[in-house]
Amino acid sequence: MDNRRTAVVVEDDRDVGDAISGLLAKAGFEVTVASNGIDALAVIRDERPDLVTLDLTLPDIDGVEVCRQVRLVSDCYVIVVSGRTAELDRLIGLEVGADDYLVKPFSMRELQARVAALFRRPRSSDLVSPEAAAASQQAHADATPDAFDSRTGCDDLLVDSRSREVRVDGEEIELTRTEFDLLAHLVSHPGVVVAREDLLRAVWSTDFVPDSTHVVDVHLANLRRKLRAASADDQWIRTIRGVGFRFDPCCA
Repeated sequence: MDNRRTAVVVEDDRDVGDAISGLLAKAGFEVTVASNGIDALAVIRDERPDLVTLDLTLPDIDGVEVCRQVRLVSDCYVIVVSGRTAELDRLIGLEVGADDYLVKPFSMRELQARVAALFRRPRSSDLVSPEAAAASQQAHADATPDAFDSRTGCDDLLVDSRSREVRVDGEEIELTRTEFDLLAHLVSHPGVVVAREDLLRAVWSTDFVPDSTHVVDVHLANLRRKLRAASADDQWIRTIRGVGFRFDPCCA
């Protein structure tokens, strides 16, 4: 059985596409190149890749819409590679589900580091819950307890790192990889203020810090919106102005 990782390079510039696909192939990926959005979406639906690099300026469909459609069918890592330098474009890309945003021109070494950082993200194989983490944070990584319910106001919150599911009052919430990793990290440190920089290092790996802490703000805004839609009491994640964020397992 072939266990190689797979990647789809979505790029209408042939030279850039060849350079990215060559880099990924050398890194051990099985690579497919798509030069437009329609072909890219078809390939992604069929192949379910581990990674997608996505140019925003495509000849048929805007890359932002492609990213939005990808998120409907896949939880793969998505790195936007674009010549659009405006901060708004970067934030929009992250808001629709991209894990990282790389501005052209960029070095292949930088892309390689970004890809490696995404695949080094910590993945816990255990159940993460506010009550369990509060009781024993040190034992959390090794323990495999039964599922826990965490009462927060009128609703229950369960974060299951084994199945990578989040449930509020028994109903599953669909999160992206990044949203789940941010929530799991905050839940594993209940009552502790976690700085944006620490979240960047924890979720995007210690070797990679994106250019702006807006990355954290955008993904957390999406996460909180989804939690709010599922619960009337959405105060689990609190913003500590000028510092970072805190997970409160028992909100008043």
